[in-house]
Amino acid sequence: METFYVVLAIVIAVIIVLAKTATVVPQQSAYVVETLGRFNRTLQAGFHVLVPFVDRIAYRHNLKEQAMDIPEQVCITKDNVQVGVDGVLYLQVLDARMASYGITNYQFAIIQLAQTTLRSEIGKIDLDRTFEERGTINANVVSELDKASVAWGVKVLRYEIKNINPPADILHAMEKQMRAEREKRAVVLASEGERDAKINQAEGEKQRVIKQSEANKQQQINEAQGRASAILAVATATAEGLRQVGDALSSRGGMEAMQLRVAEEYVKQFGTLASQAQSTLVVPANLSDIAGMITMATNVIKQQSADKQN
Repeated sequence: METFYVVLAIVIAVIIVLAKTATVVPQQSAYVVETLGRFNRTLQAGFHVLVPFVDRIAYRHNLKEQAMDIPEQVCITKDNVQVGVDGVLYLQVLDARMASYGITNYQFAIIQLAQTTLRSEIGKIDLDRTFEERGTINANVVSELDKASVAWGVKVLRYEIKNINPPADILHAMEKQMRAEREKRAVVLASEGERDAKINQAEGEKQRVIKQSEANKQQQINEAQGRASAILAVATATAEGLRQVGDALSSRGGMEAMQLRVAEEYVKQFGTLASQAQSTLVVPANLSDIAGMITMATNVIKQQSADKQN
């Protein structure tokens, strides 16, 4: 019986020794080992054996990217408005030894530093710009945190502002301002549209007047060309008629035919004159001297023919 207890004690001791000496480090983890209270080495993922009662695992670190919630805090903007701002921070442990011995609690330190840096950044800008400058604020916070966390073996990857909560009265004033801005833009757009419509209408009227004037100009040109062509055609026809008359008079029997024609026309026109219903009729003294009239017309035609030949 005593032998059993001895064997049981030995087995328990072996189990305790194995538990103290054998350890398995999970993937994306790092264990810091101390030997008699002094840093010895950092264990990476895998199976490791420690010296019993001499080595011990002092710190266990997760090497994955971590997301930390930054609690909401009251910040004062450049124009003295209090706003509540919270965010989320992403970081990763790069050096397990420095994260263990560089600072007592790197997570608490980074949260405090993020809050103080955020208050400083918010205090540099006005309330209206806090919403549109979120990207700049995030970048500045990451830059400041990264400088401080180098000595802690921690890399700050990014910071994002989640909410910016102004007081209720400020929100009400901002809503009024936005409503006024929208109404102003609506009035401006309406006036610009009316102005553009009037400009387009005036431009259209201008083009219409120009086109109408060009059409009138072209019409007058066409009419003038038509009248000129008509006058030229009449003059050409008259000249041709006169030429043919002259040729006819120069031919045999032409003069006698002209005299007969003049006499007929004389009698015809006198008959027309006499038939008009007038109370008073004035006639030339030598009205019956048809031969004299024919002789005078013949002399005129001969004179024109002579001038033409000369």
